[in-house]
Amino acid sequence: MECDNWDQHWRDCVEISDHYNPGVSYRRRIIRRLLQIQPDRPGYSLVELGSGTGQFANEFCSLFPLARFLGLDMSQEGVGCARKRVPAARFEVCDLVQPVLDSEILRFAATHALCSEVLEHVDHPEMLLRNASSLMAPGCRLVVTVPGGPMTPFDKHIGHRRHYSPHELRSMLMAAGFEIERVGGFGFPFYNLYRLGLLSRGAELVQMVSGPPSLLIRAGYYIFDTLCRFNLDQWGWQTVGIARWPGR
Repeated sequence: MECDNWDQHWRDCVEISDHYNPGVSYRRRIIRRLLQIQPDRPGYSLVELGSGTGQFANEFCSLFPLARFLGLDMSQEGVGCARKRVPAARFEVCDLVQPVLDSEILRFAATHALCSEVLEHVDHPEMLLRNASSLMAPGCRLVVTVPGGPMTPFDKHIGHRRHYSPHELRSMLMAAGFEIERVGGFGFPFYNLYRLGLLSRGAELVQMVSGPPSLLIRAGYYIFDTLCRFNLDQWGWQTVGIARWPGR
């Protein structure tokens, strides 16, 4: 399998990904809502498949201090950064394209799982989902986000193999053994407009998002971050799935 250089990616783009990307902020809001975790109730265990530098974990552990959190990522750079950022959570280097053999990880028994902007980077996404199911308790609620719509040059630069329509994501989740609650395209109209703006920059986009963003870029991201709060949960280029692991 071709491997993306995620250690290099996090070194080059962590600042803009962490602080200024309205697409990331929009996804986080969707995910928090769809996970359906109550902050004042104990007993939740969330595993994040592809936890990166711990950006989502940092927010999650602050909002849901009673929940356990396990982040898995194949990037040593990302895991190292996440451990420093969120000491209350657990992070491990793990390539989910391979079967999970670590007995401690397998005992996590997640009640909830998140796989956000990961499946587009792997050649065998169905296999990743099947392997990840070994970490899930029966009835585990899985939230998946993948990009839809056309690819930007930056998407190709960071190794996107493909983007997914709702039908394609639904078929993949079912083939991996999950029971579907809902699959759809979120983000109309403002997320779509944001993505169209990125597409219009062409190859220039790769350089624009590397290193600290300019004042103009930060202003544009702030505007789209505000507008994306008014998106519809349909007709958008952010493909989202909610499913359950039946425990077979």
